[in-house]
Amino acid sequence: MELQSRPLNIFVSTPLEQEHVDRIGMVAPGSVSINYNAALLPPVRYTADHKGAETFVRAPALEVQWRAGLAGADILWDFPPESADGSGGIALAPNVKWVQTTSSGVGQMVRNLGLQDTDLLITTARGIHAQPLAEFVFLGLLSHYKQRCHLDIEQQAHRWQRFCGDGLENKVLAVIGAGGVGRQIMAVGRAFGMRVVALASPGSSRSAAELGADEIYPAAKLHDMLAVADALVLSVPHTPDTEGMIDREAIAALKPGAVLVNVARGQVIDENAMIEALASRHIAFAALDVFAVEPLPENSALWDMPNVLISPHSASTVADENRRITDIFCHNLRCYLDGQLDEMTNVLDKARMY
Repeated sequence: MELQSRPLNIFVSTPLEQEHVDRIGMVAPGSVSINYNAALLPPVRYTADHKGAETFVRAPALEVQWRAGLAGADILWDFPPESADGSGGIALAPNVKWVQTTSSGVGQMVRNLGLQDTDLLITTARGIHAQPLAEFVFLGLLSHYKQRCHLDIEQQAHRWQRFCGDGLENKVLAVIGAGGVGRQIMAVGRAFGMRVVALASPGSSRSAAELGADEIYPAAKLHDMLAVADALVLSVPHTPDTEGMIDREAIAALKPGAVLVNVARGQVIDENAMIEALASRHIAFAALDVFAVEPLPENSALWDMPNVLISPHSASTVADENRRITDIFCHNLRCYLDGQLDEMTNVLDKARMY
């Protein structure tokens, strides 16, 4: 990397707490400058909100500052949102060489922005969501097997009537997407005494032991794996290879009465076929954090299905999320400034989209 004759300009383009802005600035005082102005960013709706209020509109003078900040940026904290008319965004930052995103699954967005074949360096938040997503998975599984809905009804009725529930031990947990999230889910499943199986990625040579699974099914044996699954968890990135992979035929192959948890992307599964399977109880219960269309349309049948738990794409969002993303960014910033790009973590493979 060529030596810089001036400090690199880091522009913060989505909401971030001041304490984390300060941490970034402390990495290399004099070598970087931080352009952060909370007035340019929408007010947050919740902790670790990376988009902010949807109704936010900058005053004209602030819009001028916003565009000037992007124009002078060398590094971006997150992709800047586009205007309502589809203009702006990353196109306003022609000098940017590196973007640190606040999400893991940005491959589709990068492709849609036409950045797949550029030299733009993109690092992601991969890995920080593994624990909260695993917790959501087991919230869903335990809600079903421990009959949380039944308990709520009985409590509301002030009715004491003993019953027999079920547990996770010896159940087969099938995971599609054995990355950091999938491996954490499998680790928790093993702690509950579940038998853990996973689907191998095409071309992967990793063994079951390396992934922490009891058995690995080759991609061609997807339906065989689904047939033995008591619980199916989707945690794959959204790519051309995974879009629609859980189609009507795959859902039919799924073991009757299985539980489905989707923390991947809604496009991975045929949503209409899933709804039909939930209505017939071929799928006994589903915990869903992602959907084909988001926000989930008001007329979606999923809203009123008693055997569905809906999360508004929030299962990965926890109070310390920005702290952990900042940790990644600070590490990568040190590497970037030292010219050690091969030491940077979470570099997006734009061709593979993850």
